Amino acid sequence: MATAAPHHEREREAMRRAVDLAARGLGRTSPNPVVGCVILDPAGRTVGEGWHKRAGGPHAEIHALAEAGDDARGGTAVVTLEPCNHTGRTGPCSRALAEAGVVRVVYAVADPNPTARGGAEALTEAGIDVEAGVLAAQAEEVNTAWLTAVRRQRPHVHWKYAATLDGRTAAADGTSRWITSAPARADVHRLRAESDAVLVGSGTARTDDPHLAVRDVPGAEQPLRVVLDSSATAVAPGARVLDGLAPTLVVTSTTADTAALEEAGADVLRLPSARGGVGVDLRALLAELYRRDVRSVLLEGGPTLAAAFLTEGLVDRITGYLAPALLGAGPSVLADAGITTITQAQRFTLTGTESIGPDLRITAVPRTTEES
Repeated sequence: MATAAPHHEREREAMRRAVDLAARGLGRTSPNPVVGCVILDPAGRTVGEGWHKRAGGPHAEIHALAEAGDDARGGTAVVTLEPCNHTGRTGPCSRALAEAGVVRVVYAVADPNPTARGGAEALTEAGIDVEAGVLAAQAEEVNTAWLTAVRRQRPHVHWKYAATLDGRTAAADGTSRWITSAPARADVHRLRAESDAVLVGSGTARTDDPHLAVRDVPGAEQPLRVVLDSSATAVAPGARVLDGLAPTLVVTSTTADTAALEEAGADVLRLPSARGGVGVDLRALLAELYRRDVRSVLLEGGPTLAAAFLTEGLVDRITGYLAPALLGAGPSVLADAGITTITQAQRFTLTGTESIGPDLRITAVPRTTEES
């Protein structure tokens, strides 16, 4: 079992570095986690670094051990996630660490995946000193999408919106370009690049003809573009999401006429209707995306779709970009979510605020039971 030895500052510094390394894999490793690893020699000097770069490729520990070489013997491995203990497309990292001669392993977060976990026990049985929980909160944060997906068996849903200070997403005449600044819009492309899928509804598809691909993020892999178009009328042949630059999935109800979409070469997914007959079953949608190895979804839909996800309790994170402007009229950020009194308000915990150009970026997550 993992010990509760006191933390060493060099190991904490190495873990901070490992978290930064792990972040480099965001948007590239699904259905696997992002992981960073730093190898310290017996004197506490960094001799190897690595991160998980792509699904099916070597894990972070393997990259770090390769860089460290013989200097790993007698040293310490600092890893953001408990080393795996199973053989999949690659071998178990717990065995690789033992064979490399490390005498201590420090990890931040226990692996919740029943297939891969058990590395700490295997390392302890091999005579290696193991410590868990070092900078766990930071490591959880960088890997929150994958951890949520494993624990809930559905993709992590991150709702993004842009609005004025009075909560308007467009003017009364429907114009919305551009509410926020170029730096804020560039930051959205970073969020897309870190996600496995980008999701919008029929209203956004019909009004904006969005492209939904990532631009100006070097090395980014294009996420799956998902459009919820239950009646199969919002995505017309020639729509920008059908340009082939990135994969696209058009989701319709089982009764929709999809002949035109299929003729245009669209990948169509038919799902049961939601309760009440409006839209599609969102839980069925997330289950299907999970089956397709999607572990993180960036929800960019309008107020109606956002309300549907919130009503179902399916929003795991919110990022709002607030422009220092007022409109006074026009569509609001959120449509009717079935909340009629203040005591029913969905409460969130603020996790960050940052200026992005002239705009303000706010991030929040649902409150835990302890916070409520």
